[in-house]
Amino acid sequence: MAQRLELHALLVSISEIDNVYFQPPPSLQMKYPCVVYRRDYELFNHADDLTYMRRKRYLVTVIDPNPDSDIPDKIAELPLCTYDRFYTAENLNHDVYKLFF
Repeated sequence: MAQRLELHALLVSISEIDNVYFQPPPSLQMKYPCVVYRRDYELFNHADDLTYMRRKRYLVTVIDPNPDSDIPDKIAELPLCTYDRFYTAENLNHDVYKLFF
């Protein structure tokens, strides 16, 4: 299974919602609460002029009308996950994380 699909399945299972979107187009009408993620960065480690490790980082955003949602806490518990920022837009709460997977 592709690495991104594994991440998608993980996000669906821990958030316990079906509204998980990868790079949704602007025309998509999202249902809330939801998790939106996209590729953000790729880390390369080198030794002897060769790449010995590559790791992709994803920007994961939890969008929820409930400011006390437990979904952000579940995302934050993932290994190699760091909290980036919080903001509100259109009466929706956005918790943004950076996740290496």
